[in-house]
Amino acid sequence: MPTDQMPPCRIEWPQKALVVLGASEEQIPLYREAQRRGIPTIGVDMRPDAPAFRLADAALKVSTRDADAIASALGDTRPAGIVCGASDAALSSWHTLGRRYGFPYVYPKSALAAGDKAAFHEIAASCGVAGYGWVASDNPDEIVAKAAAELRFPLAVKPVDGSGSKGVVRVTRPDDLSAAVAHAHSFSASQAVIAEEFCQGRPLVIDIFMQGGRSKLTCIHDVEFSATSFAIKRLRSPAQLPLAVRDRLEATAERLCLALGVTDGPADFDVILGTDGRERVIEANPRVGGDGITKLIAAAYGVDNVRALISLALGEPFDVHLKPTRTAHAAVEVISSPLNVDGELVRWEGVAEARAVPGITDLDLQAKPGDSVRPHSQSAHKIGLLVAAGSSAEDASASLEKASALIRPIVRPIKGAK
Repeated sequence: MPTDQMPPCRIEWPQKALVVLGASEEQIPLYREAQRRGIPTIGVDMRPDAPAFRLADAALKVSTRDADAIASALGDTRPAGIVCGASDAALSSWHTLGRRYGFPYVYPKSALAAGDKAAFHEIAASCGVAGYGWVASDNPDEIVAKAAAELRFPLAVKPVDGSGSKGVVRVTRPDDLSAAVAHAHSFSASQAVIAEEFCQGRPLVIDIFMQGGRSKLTCIHDVEFSATSFAIKRLRSPAQLPLAVRDRLEATAERLCLALGVTDGPADFDVILGTDGRERVIEANPRVGGDGITKLIAAAYGVDNVRALISLALGEPFDVHLKPTRTAHAAVEVISSPLNVDGELVRWEGVAEARAVPGITDLDLQAKPGDSVRPHSQSAHKIGLLVAAGSSAEDASASLEKASALIRPIVRPIKGAK
């Protein structure tokens, strides 16, 4: 293990703490909920400057993928529970450590299959979900040859084990396949790449929280992507759908959860509702959603799925936190750098004015002046979140549009950036 990842020696870890796997911006709601409950936290992240460490009672600076290193560092300390938010990297450790400590809730090992996009295609097919063409391999030449010969363009080329839009490239012609495969390959821990036919239709996200093998809460959101990448730009909830379509999508999500072994807990599915009326599931994330989805659900439904998740992790009843307390409409916008090259955030403008717009429920700035910021090519490159709610979809969207036009991240390009 590199010395900069070595756990500190002789640390007196807080007793009866909640171990939080990850300390990125996406995990901050977990730390805040633990603070609200008076539960100490041990944050785990290999990055010494991880932003959520400032909220943790103790920091363990090792990789969330390394369950043995985490357990070794904790020694005889027995945590009260372990939890993971919107992070795929930590899911295997969540399972391993849950079994090691004998916690009431153990993340299902079978759900890890969703981290392999090729394996998930097979699972979706077994559940009767409409499919589409794809090829996968750890041999770049094989991917290029098969994709060119067997698939209908345009294609989405991805790391088979990727998440957060990292390494994803849209390919419109065979001549561009080699470069796209090489790019995706560089983001794959397993060194495997998948090429998928691009599905036309209405993009949706289904967020579901299971209890006892059935959905306790299902929320369906409309999605708008960045103009230059597959990263999410906006989400709106609830998606306006006929009741029969909504019920069918919920049933599909339930079947997929059961096929993945998720009988209790959250999952998040990226779906395309095709022009033929059939849904095609593009991605599965057996965990809470990222990109502000927890804030979106809170604004639209009055539901705190983070609170439910921590209750589940601690072996407490969690269904009480999943009962909607309002029927509003909400929208979230991911704030990103205005540049298409790496830059430095100089300042924020229009923050107070944006917060004062009626209907704005949250403005979360995730970068401060002096921070390096990158183009919005993946989820991790966002620099803030803006959330609005209203009595109608039009009201929520109008508030979001007005506030979005006011807030301005001023970014200067870094010299020599490409």
